[in-house]
Amino acid sequence: MTPTHFTQAACAKEEGDETFTQTQLPCVKMWTMTTEPVRRRPGGRSAKVRSGVVTATLELLAEAGPENLSIAEVAARAGVHETSIYRRWKTRERLILDAMIERSAELLKALDTGSVHGDLVALGHELVDYGTSPMGEALMRTLAANNDDSDTAQIRNQFWEARYGECRTLVERATARGELPASVNSRALLEMFIAPIHFRLLMTREAVDSDFLELTAAVAVAGIAAARKD
Repeated sequence: MTPTHFTQAACAKEEGDETFTQTQLPCVKMWTMTTEPVRRRPGGRSAKVRSGVVTATLELLAEAGPENLSIAEVAARAGVHETSIYRRWKTRERLILDAMIERSAELLKALDTGSVHGDLVALGHELVDYGTSPMGEALMRTLAANNDDSDTAQIRNQFWEARYGECRTLVERATARGELPASVNSRALLEMFIAPIHFRLLMTREAVDSDFLELTAAVAVAGIAAARKD
């Protein structure tokens, strides 16, 4: 370590301090190394603040819906200052969208049923269950909006990239089973499957039942397989 210089008074005052070792040079001391590890908080304060705010937002969304949620209520429940929330999320809408997307990522998983057709149907049921819940409906309306800013667009893109990642897992399993070729476009398969579901949920408001999901999955798998043969 680099020697640290002190005044004569400081040197005399610190004699006997085991943290330092004095040399013969006038008032020159060397730091001794400690063997105690540096203790760090896992995740840090920033991660804890984010987790607390997102949890509080989701709780309030479930209780009162997105229309009645306020930054002040979120801050009070999370135990943080409103300025901390505005500094990180800037607007109420961005906070709501970020929290809902994080929650949806926990709920929408590519289950392994033993076949690509069954995996898609299971994913469809998850999507319908979430999409018909108050939080899911609010999320889909927000994702479908065309008046968002660059930050909101980035959050929306992150949401869909995560869904495409789930579909890649689904396709990799189907490839390993020999149901689909390794070169299949997993993104195209997901879009072909979920587009009719979203159309009914958002546009026509028709029921999305098991028969519809079975048909949609069969068409998507047959379509992507036929496209690879051309």
